[in-house]
Amino acid sequence: MKSSKNPSTITDLQRQYELLQQEFAYEKEMYRQQTERTGLWRKRQQGLCWYPVVPGRSYYNSLNQLVVVVERREGREIEHNFEYGRPVTFFTTDSSGAIRYLNFSATISYVEDDQMVVVLPSSDALVEIQGKSDLGIQLYFDETSYKTMFAALSDVMRAKDNRLAELREVLLGKTPLSVREFFPIRFPWLNPSQETAVNKVLMAKDVSIVHGPPGTGKTTTLVEAIYETLHRENQVLVCAQSNTAVDWISEKLVDRGIQVLRIGNPTRVNDKMLSFTYERRFEAHPDYPELWSIRKHIRDIQSGLRKKSRSERDTERNRLSRLKFRATELEVKIDSELFDEARVIACTLVGSANRVMMNRHFTSLFIDEAAQALEAACWIAISRADRVILAGDHCQLPPTIKCIEAARGGLDHTLMEKIAANQPASVSLLTLQYRMHRDIMAFPSHWFYHNRLEAAPEVKDRGILEWDHPIVWIDTSELEFHEELNADTLSRVNKEEAELLVATLKIYIEKIGRERILEEQIDFGLISPYKAQVHYLRGLVKRDAFFKPYKRLLTIHTVDGFQGQERDVILISLVRANATGQIGFLNDLRRMNVAITRARMKLIILGDAPTLTRHPFYRELYRYIKQNNQETDNTD
Repeated sequence: MKSSKNPSTITDLQRQYELLQQEFAYEKEMYRQQTERTGLWRKRQQGLCWYPVVPGRSYYNSLNQLVVVVERREGREIEHNFEYGRPVTFFTTDSSGAIRYLNFSATISYVEDDQMVVVLPSSDALVEIQGKSDLGIQLYFDETSYKTMFAALSDVMRAKDNRLAELREVLLGKTPLSVREFFPIRFPWLNPSQETAVNKVLMAKDVSIVHGPPGTGKTTTLVEAIYETLHRENQVLVCAQSNTAVDWISEKLVDRGIQVLRIGNPTRVNDKMLSFTYERRFEAHPDYPELWSIRKHIRDIQSGLRKKSRSERDTERNRLSRLKFRATELEVKIDSELFDEARVIACTLVGSANRVMMNRHFTSLFIDEAAQALEAACWIAISRADRVILAGDHCQLPPTIKCIEAARGGLDHTLMEKIAANQPASVSLLTLQYRMHRDIMAFPSHWFYHNRLEAAPEVKDRGILEWDHPIVWIDTSELEFHEELNADTLSRVNKEEAELLVATLKIYIEKIGRERILEEQIDFGLISPYKAQVHYLRGLVKRDAFFKPYKRLLTIHTVDGFQGQERDVILISLVRANATGQIGFLNDLRRMNVAITRARMKLIILGDAPTLTRHPFYRELYRYIKQNNQETDNTD
């Protein structure tokens, strides 16, 4: 196995390392400022803390970790950023409102609604939070993920004469792709572009990319590729950047009858999801009751040692040693059996460095939503595999980068994009979409996908009302609406535009009719790129009794919150309205691609045309909508 270092690939990786350091330093400083300068109320509004909270029951979980249930009592309607694996810190407040942080950090095990389960570092930490009035919990700066990514980049740069070094030169360098030769397999239940993509995955020895634009069945294709790979391999690793994305692909694999072992607690906490987590499987193992009993004996002995005489302590330590040996023996046995019976190991990219994954290697790694993953995070998982299959769409949401300089330097330029540019033969574009009316699809297909998308026959003319335009833009410029900067969240809001959007939604609902909406379960999505606008829209809808019957059919979220989702009717509030044509992060057109392509049958955009159409994308979109509707009217 020969793989010399290519200076250009090492330079590329070194640049990634430096940009990641920039992001790390920026995020750490942001956290320091939030901790020291941001008031408690604003932190709560920004979803960074829960306050006040009440600690509930505590227990030892299947991994022998001490956990406590924490419940928030106020601000339940506020969206938060707490999720599995993130570090947190507890704090108390005094009569003056000053915050005092407790001297330990903890980790979130899982979050559901207004409760979270937190892993504590010791029983002393439990004592410290119990009985505290005015207790709060705040996100802590996550150094662990960064350290894991830095280590992964260092490992890739140092790699020599091994498979990781070879993959580095194929993915980033000039080493040509290796493929297996065989007759393509027919999959009558897939369309031609999906069938080609699955065959390319099976042929690839190094890398393959499934490029799935909105509604083209990327998940269906990826599940089929994994299923077929498992006919040739005993076990594969499946990863994604976020827990939500891991849960989604895991559920689809379980539905296909594949035995999945989920490392890390799922975001979507339900019995189906929990049943294939490592923790639940561990607890369900026939040897677990014995292990639990031994661990309890160990804790009892350790807590009582101080009260014993010297001779009694020696005897107890010998007993403790034997019990610990047996506990380790059982842990190793259960762990081995869980991994041996699983066909798919599923986790986040950073989660692939979990201690239960130590010394495990896979022939194939599948990375879903790869276009949303930092390159450094991908290398964590790639180091555990012989070949990698990436699925996603780099024309949709990019990775979240907080440092503008790091993003401009190329940190948001993903590994999937680099491979697609470097090894175009590895890419399979899915071209038949099953979501949108063709008039909604046409513009994103033109702007992002070189007019290669085609609407499936069953959706291309599908609509809700007769003689209705599938896509409209309501220009708010003549109404003289104004955007505002929300001082608390530093997000933007356009209250008049939000009120017009809600009024427009009411009119459209009345046109369809309440009975039909409820009978056919016609659903609606209200989207804005700005969190402050989303919050204001939610308030308007919540206070209006008109929407009560449709509560289950209405979703109001940011663009990021709608990634991977779709609705029959989508209304988008673009917010920006100013004399200088400033549109901020609406300049990121990938975000708009996501927003537009959530709609199945009807898309309504509200925005100040003079502000937005200074940008060529919005100018062309506005023209397309006006021209398309004019042509339709003339035809009718």
